[in-house]
Amino acid sequence: MLYRILTGDDSSAFCHKVTAALEKGWELYGSPSHAYDAQNNVMRCAQAVIKRDHAPYDPDARLGEQ
Repeated sequence: MLYRILTGDDSSAFCHKVTAALEKGWELYGSPSHAYDAQNNVMRCAQAVIKRDHAPYDPDARLGEQ
């Protein structure tokens, strides 16, 4: 099983990032997290995703490409 965390500003771009991962076979893992970044005055988001069916794990390849 592969595991990764997607992060980004609370924006439609973050939602598109999660949607793209789902389209590539990743599944949501747990609830999303939100935190306020006071230094940059923006909300930040994180969502863990997993992938059960994949080729053999390659630590040299980017997780998003596996």
